Amino acid sequence: MNGGQPLSLYFFMTLSLIYSDENLLVVNKPAGIATIPEGWDKSAPNLRHLLEAEFGRLWIVHRLDKATSGVIVFARTAEAHRTLSLFFESHAVHKTYHAIVCGAPKWDERTARHPLHTNVGRSHRTVVDYRRGKPSETAFRVLERFEGYALLAAVPATGRTHQVRAHLAALGFPIIADALYGAPPVERDTISPYMQRPALHAYSLAFELEGKPFLFTAPYPEDFAGVLGKLRVP
Repeated sequence: MNGGQPLSLYFFMTLSLIYSDENLLVVNKPAGIATIPEGWDKSAPNLRHLLEAEFGRLWIVHRLDKATSGVIVFARTAEAHRTLSLFFESHAVHKTYHAIVCGAPKWDERTARHPLHTNVGRSHRTVVDYRRGKPSETAFRVLERFEGYALLAAVPATGRTHQVRAHLAALGFPIIADALYGAPPVERDTISPYMQRPALHAYSLAFELEGKPFLFTAPYPEDFAGVLGKLRVP
């Protein structure tokens, strides 16, 4: 997969810088690398560590799942960190994800409001739970339909772990290659072999800082774009 390159070097070479100033650093995160150290192995490659080696100290204001690609923002000062953290906590940041799902919805737009309970069981899944779940909301819109699949835009109004993945599963349209949330096994899905992780991409992120509007977008990575190319072939 990485052509013999050291893992950390491979990920550093495959991420791209979207924007940088004295307050912000925005990159297009590759799939397969954690935002910060995970689990017991604190020495494993992570995005923050790789970026700090090049850009100096960074502050975390939000995260993307290890398997998710796309736009991620870091603060470069403590003051920017405080401001951006408040933006995320108050839902003043507009995030849009793109997902390739199993099945083609008949609806054009749908909002999921299933309450979600996170970190359930050994697999640490997020599940719909009307008794213990927290209020959660994601707006979905169909961007393209294919034979048996669809490309959707997802705009979460809340920020639960695995929210987009869990809500799509609850609607009956799991993300391809997302076995944790009900996608068909690879051997039963003709598309999954071309996608070795859930087909979820953080496409854009927007907010206003010091009176200046910011909108960042991240192009699709090779695997995501490749699957769309195959689906678009008649």
